[in-house]
Amino acid sequence: MEIVKKELIGYCPVYDIGLCQDHNFLIAGGVFASNCFNKSHSVAYGYITYQTAYLKANYPVEYMAALLSSVSDDQDKVQKYIAACNGMGITILPPDINTSDVDFTPQDQNIIFGLAAIKNLGMGAIEAILEARSKGAFQSLADLCKRVDSRALNKKALEALVQTGAFDRIHPNRKQTMLNIEPTLNWANKKAKDKASGQGSLFDMFSNDIEADSFDEPPTSESIPDYLPQEKLQLEKELLGFYISDHPLKSISKSAKLLAPINLADLQEVNENVMVTAIVLLTEVKTVTTKKGDPMSILQLEDLSGSAEAIVFPKVYEKVKEFLQKDNRLIIWGKTDRKEETAKLFIEDMQRIADVSMIRLQLKREQALDLGILEKLREVIRPYGGGRVPIIAQIEDLPQMVRLGNQFWVQEAQTTVKALDRAGFQAFTDFLVPTNSKL
Repeated sequence: MEIVKKELIGYCPVYDIGLCQDHNFLIAGGVFASNCFNKSHSVAYGYITYQTAYLKANYPVEYMAALLSSVSDDQDKVQKYIAACNGMGITILPPDINTSDVDFTPQDQNIIFGLAAIKNLGMGAIEAILEARSKGAFQSLADLCKRVDSRALNKKALEALVQTGAFDRIHPNRKQTMLNIEPTLNWANKKAKDKASGQGSLFDMFSNDIEADSFDEPPTSESIPDYLPQEKLQLEKELLGFYISDHPLKSISKSAKLLAPINLADLQEVNENVMVTAIVLLTEVKTVTTKKGDPMSILQLEDLSGSAEAIVFPKVYEKVKEFLQKDNRLIIWGKTDRKEETAKLFIEDMQRIADVSMIRLQLKREQALDLGILEKLREVIRPYGGGRVPIIAQIEDLPQMVRLGNQFWVQEAQTTVKALDRAGFQAFTDFLVPTNSKL
């Protein structure tokens, strides 16, 4: 048996499209044989696709919990799938010392965060926690430290649990709990050593008495205020790779989706040199100088789905430099670049989300179906086009609003609204962030 020669490729019955020189063989009598590689795989993948689609449609919470558990060691994928859960109406609950398991766990319409996805918390510590918890829920930090061997659960692991919110239901003041970790561990270690050496206190004789431990309470530190919300989120991100209890962009996620339908996690799938609009958090700014002495910036951007790198070249830098501050919430416009392994954005413009205005256009159902009226609408908008203000259409009887394409974005809202009013359309100026918002 020999592999089919290239000059015979045109004559062989190709079962593996484009691969007959590798997967089709010439046997005795000039007969060709194929191993039907792609047919078997098509059937297998088709069957798996059907199964996963069925599970996602009928058991979405269980399916997404399993999916998150399968990628718990990949923070980028966990963040992407958490964003998908949010879009499906599934809430991801933060880690909880008394309910979290090793993996992500479904609970009604929610998913409890899995302990295995927390940095600095090894499998040994997790197993020790779950074994102790099987005998009863933990009542306090001291209760946990007393019941779990400190050789399995050290200070660093405890800090990770506290800073990701795993003790919030027991004691919501994370900063206070962090301050209590070291003295509580020392207290628990002393009790364990005393017990091992047979030098327990008088009250240890009454170990079956529920109130016995009240005579040997753990030390507590002076009361202090909790972390600021932004500090909490930053600590969560350091240990999880993303925010879990909240996100600076979460409150505007629904309205932002209208203006920026593409997530940063999906940039790899966007064609080269396509203009993209995104609502992002600016997490890192690095300003450098070109060989000509001109300033430019390399940015790290983040949204609910993931992160991406962006470049601000010198010509654009002068226009947007006032926005280039860490933790700014921005709407950005940029073109995709896929020359390297990871997709990037070349920034062309940006604006603070607090300043983002839009035009809300109300249309009756018959207006939306009338080509003549739609052409009239196009002509009214045309003189004001070429800007960064989007037009959102609210069509009668439709539950969702519709964003007109980027070619219909206008330069200024109020002037365009007046023109639309004069032409008989109902239009209003709206803002992405409500004027009374703290964002």
